[in-house]
Amino acid sequence: MILSLFRILQKIESLQSGGEGHFPPGLFPAYRRNRWIGYRRPDTNIFFPAISAFTLQNLLPRIKDEDSRSLIGEIKNRIVAHYPDFQNKDGLKTYNFWRTKPSDHFPHGHIFRRFDHFRIPDDVDDTAMVYLTTSPSREELLWLKEKLVSHANGTRQWVKNTYPEYRELRAYSTWFGKNMYIELDACVLSNLLYCIYHYNLPFNQHDYDSLVYIRSVIESGRYRTEPFRCAHQYPRTPLIIYHVARLIGAFDPLVLRKIKPELIETAQALLSRDPHPMDRVILSTSLIRLGARPAPVSVESYTSRDFKGFWFFIAGLLTAYEYRWLYKMAHSGLFHMYWECEAHCWVLLAEYLALRGV
Repeated sequence: MILSLFRILQKIESLQSGGEGHFPPGLFPAYRRNRWIGYRRPDTNIFFPAISAFTLQNLLPRIKDEDSRSLIGEIKNRIVAHYPDFQNKDGLKTYNFWRTKPSDHFPHGHIFRRFDHFRIPDDVDDTAMVYLTTSPSREELLWLKEKLVSHANGTRQWVKNTYPEYRELRAYSTWFGKNMYIELDACVLSNLLYCIYHYNLPFNQHDYDSLVYIRSVIESGRYRTEPFRCAHQYPRTPLIIYHVARLIGAFDPLVLRKIKPELIETAQALLSRDPHPMDRVILSTSLIRLGARPAPVSVESYTSRDFKGFWFFIAGLLTAYEYRWLYKMAHSGLFHMYWECEAHCWVLLAEYLALRGV
C-alpha cells in the first residue's frame, strides 16, 4: 500500500490505546527492552505521547488538508488529557516520565518497581514537551525558568560524568530533584532550549552555556566518536543530529550557526552508508531543516517491519555513578534499557513527508 500523509495520521490514531491491556486510553503503547538479558515489558510513559503530540503539532503550518489537521488535533487532545497523571507528585508544574500518583516507576515490571532507588525525579525533557503542547501562563513559564536555574550545573553541585572542560559550564541538568546528580545531554538541552526560545523567555548564562555545550560536542566531533558521553538518553549520532537540527531549523541560534556545515556533512556521510531505514528518515528530516536537499526517501512504502531494531531513547542504568570504572561500564548495552514505540515511528514518517512537502 502506498501511504499518504493522511493514511499515516490514521495509522497513528489507530495505535492510540482504547484502554485495553496495559495502556490508558489515548496513550501510545511503548515497551522497554534489553535483548542482552531477554527483557521486555510494556511501559506506560508520557514521553512518547508528548513528543509525538509536539511533532505533529509542529506540522500544522505545513498541512492545508482540514481532515489531517482535525485528526492531529484529536490525537493531541487525547494525549494532553493524561498530563496530570504525570505531574509532580506535590503539584508543582514539572513532569515525570512515569505516572506519579501513586508512583509507577518501571511499570509492569517485577524487580525495579519494588525499589525506591529506581524511582526517578521529574525531568527537563518531559517537562519541556508538556509545556510546548499546552498553553502555560507567563507566570508558569517564569516559574519554570527559575526552577531550571535552581537545578542547573553549579547551583547546588557540579557535574562529574562529563569531559573536564565542561564541568564548569553553568548548563541545565536533565533532572529536577534535590539529590539527583547533574547530567548534561545535548538532545535534552536542545529540547529545553526549543521551549525557552518558543516562549521567548529571558536569556541568561545557563541558556548560553547550554548552547556552548551543544556547540562544543559537535565542533569537537565527540557526537560522532562518543555519542553516549554527549547525550546519555539519546546516545547515537543520528539522534543528536536530529535534535540539534530541529533547534537550529526553528530558531537559528547565533551560537550554533557555525556548526551547521559540520552537521550537514556528517548527516550526508551517514546517509551514504545505507543506515537503518528510520535513521535514513531522521537524517533526511535533519538535512531539510538545515537547508540541504537530500535525496527523497520512499517512506510511502514503509511498513512496521522497517521499524525493527530502531530505538529513539534509552535509560542508562549506571550513568549516575561517579566511580570511573562504573561509568566505563555504563557505556555497555548490557546496562541500557531501550524503548520502542511503533506510533512514534509513524509520527517520524509523517514529519518527514510534511517537511518534504508531499
